[in-house]
Amino acid sequence: MVRRPALRKPASLKPGAWKPALARLPAAVTTLPGRFTSRLHDERVASLLGIALGAGVLVSFGTGLVSHFMQQPAGWTRWPSRPVNLYRVTQGVHVIGGLATVPLLLAKLWTVYPRLWQWPPVGSLAHGARRLLVFALVGAALFQSVTGVLNIGYWYAFGFFFTTAHYWTAYILLGALVIHVAGQWPRARRAVMTRPQDAVGRRGFLLTVAAASGAVALTTAGEAATPLARLAVLAPRRPGNGPQGVPVNRSAAATGVTSLARDPGWRLTVTGRVTRPLTLTLADLRALPQHTARLPISCVEGWSVEATWRGVRLRDVLHLAGVAGDARVRVESLERHGRHRASQVDPPHWHDPLTLLALGLNGAPLALDHGYPCRLIAPNRPGVMQTKWVHRVVVW
Repeated sequence: MVRRPALRKPASLKPGAWKPALARLPAAVTTLPGRFTSRLHDERVASLLGIALGAGVLVSFGTGLVSHFMQQPAGWTRWPSRPVNLYRVTQGVHVIGGLATVPLLLAKLWTVYPRLWQWPPVGSLAHGARRLLVFALVGAALFQSVTGVLNIGYWYAFGFFFTTAHYWTAYILLGALVIHVAGQWPRARRAVMTRPQDAVGRRGFLLTVAAASGAVALTTAGEAATPLARLAVLAPRRPGNGPQGVPVNRSAAATGVTSLARDPGWRLTVTGRVTRPLTLTLADLRALPQHTARLPISCVEGWSVEATWRGVRLRDVLHLAGVAGDARVRVESLERHGRHRASQVDPPHWHDPLTLLALGLNGAPLALDHGYPCRLIAPNRPGVMQTKWVHRVVVW
């Protein structure tokens, strides 16, 4: 390879007069000649990968908002209880789709990284602002990918609360992406619409990246799609693994409720804005009309599994207590600590006949790790809101 001579500033030029000449030089010179020779470091490959990656980010952002506002509803939102599998689908797409973008992100960064070594590093204030934006975009994308993978694997090696950091960084990522696309779209459109003569190498590279993304999706999709469970070698939870054929994230021993849950003196109390406060034993609950519901447990980490639950309808218990139709309900666990020791149940859910205070699972009494003696199960809710080891229902 013939190296081009290094650019030198002529002695006869005034200071700064050489910069226009630098701007007219080919990209190979301004990005350190001889170091980045692969034709895959070009705008067409970068643009195609960027379009796919941008679409993945938008889907992940939208489905992530669904998960966030289901768990932390705004005052003006009341999520419906139907369709039953809505959250199962949106969160499965969020996690599996997010994992599938990791190969796209790595390939995109590999394609464009020569631009990080361009010289001079900053040519103007506008150029510096663009580079700062790219830094925010790349940093936010890597942060979301790395911490998201760690969260799915239940490895919290960081000292911050994942959910909050993941939520707010998503806005930084989306904002930087929108600004970046607005500035780069004309160039990207020209690059994509212009068909190169030597596209064989590019086609193979892009097909390899697509195959890697597809393989990641296929080997994790089984955690949410039961027919693919045998292929879910990368999934931390698979359908069928766990007590009574349902996975468990937190056991009774881990939460410190074992003795309280097994206490023969356990009671379920219904209190608050009620006409008739209730105190029910486990025998009292079993004496009430029992109902069966086929509902999924859908975890925020992406796994889900459908199961058959049997118990008392929550609305039947609330009607016994004389609750107003517009009341809101808080279901509390025996857990003494933890962010999810209680959950709110709005009217659309507690009125739904599928919402149960479950006493049994898959034809057997409820296992201790699944919430014995009593747990909440309702349609279209995140698993962290399907409160286990219920002992109090508060109405307001």
